[in-house]
Amino acid sequence: MKTTLTFITLACAATSLCTAQPLDRTKPPVSPDPRPYKLPPITDSKLPNGMSIMLAEDTRVPLVTVRLVFPSGNRRDPRDLPGLAASMAGMLTQGTRTRTYQQIAEQLDGMGASLSASSGADQITLQGAVLSDKLPALLDIMADIARNASFPESELTLHKQNRKQQFAMDHAEPAYLATETFRKATFKEHPYSHIGPTAEAIEKLSQKALIDYRDTFLVPNNATMILVGSIPSKASVLKTLTTLFGSWQQKTLPAYKPSAVPAADKQLVLVNRPGSVQADIEIGRTAALHSDADYFPQMMASVILGGGTNSRLFMDIREKRGYAYDAHTERNSFDEAGTLAAVTQIRNEVAAEGLTAVIEHLDRMGKEPVSAEELRDAKNLANGMYLMRLEPQSGLADQLVTMQVQHLPKDYLETYTTKVNSVEPEQIQRAAKKYISSENSTVVVVGDATILAQPLEKLGKFTLVQAPQSGQQ
Repeated sequence: MKTTLTFITLACAATSLCTAQPLDRTKPPVSPDPRPYKLPPITDSKLPNGMSIMLAEDTRVPLVTVRLVFPSGNRRDPRDLPGLAASMAGMLTQGTRTRTYQQIAEQLDGMGASLSASSGADQITLQGAVLSDKLPALLDIMADIARNASFPESELTLHKQNRKQQFAMDHAEPAYLATETFRKATFKEHPYSHIGPTAEAIEKLSQKALIDYRDTFLVPNNATMILVGSIPSKASVLKTLTTLFGSWQQKTLPAYKPSAVPAADKQLVLVNRPGSVQADIEIGRTAALHSDADYFPQMMASVILGGGTNSRLFMDIREKRGYAYDAHTERNSFDEAGTLAAVTQIRNEVAAEGLTAVIEHLDRMGKEPVSAEELRDAKNLANGMYLMRLEPQSGLADQLVTMQVQHLPKDYLETYTTKVNSVEPEQIQRAAKKYISSENSTVVVVGDATILAQPLEKLGKFTLVQAPQSGQQ
């Protein structure tokens, strides 16, 4: 009986294979539209002192990812101390009034937890992760750091030495010089214009400045605690948070009235870096905010133009012409503004031709509609990368931080793929005319001016600036 059944099964399978339609291997398979992202259950609450709390359930693993975020960041740096927020974040975990750096490290190691701090244009973030049963212990350390970070003088001395070395290393890199110059030219007097400290600011950095920044911006009414993972019962977590953070006194935040984001205008800047064998190029301008109707069309234009190895810039500048190893677009989204730029590094002997080719691609985006195939592939890439970022707990936690800091609607994550899929070619063309066209873009070229100045003249008059001494090789 078993033999007969096996024979019948194999015969049926063979018949099915014989009658199946042959595959058309001349066409790529069509990917179905991705399903919209579904947020896990999220509970919002607030302590009496103004500290916001977001709890997101994810029970796949017995882990909790934690973010304690303070809207502030580099844009709240004093004018004479650019880089203060980054230094404060860098030293937050170096000791408190009750714990030394070594004690913090040993306690974290003992519970198998991670904890660090970072700064961005718009926020300071304490971030960590720990097994669920150790969550109260991690929160206790985070509360101590947020409230009592002491910035010991011995650690500050070491931090300043390291920061000076990092400053020299940064300014030896042409890519850093290009981005630094691009941001200064694009944002001018706005706080987003700086991406790091000056040498003078590093020298001037003091324990008092760090404590003043902490006491001003690390306050409960400027804080959001985000927990993602296998969270204990809501009641127990809120009790723990109330015990650790409830006595934290709220303070009035200082008024914030930054300079207006400058209107985009045409600028050509050549940063002289003697000895460079290639030209580092960054060309772009201020771009749409998340809240703008043009945001998703602009994003899709960026993906088609320079978002991967099938993008227009990569396929032309690298694959067809052989001018550069890479060519891509970069987008930055902040609370008050954004930037979109094309970035590449081109050999000196073809730098002018390469820059001209990049500009032609930028302008083409606004002159003609993208093809259906390009748009389909760009949507698949954008949605796929987005869903991959949200898969781990840390990815979701980081997206919730962005939503909080940039005041995005609560349905932003769940409507993302729908908004991507709704973008049409005419929307892309309209957004490209507004945000990608070279007409009002800042063009920064970093390289040897003795080689590049004359070839670049046909593109216009460049303002020549000198790279810092540490950046010359």
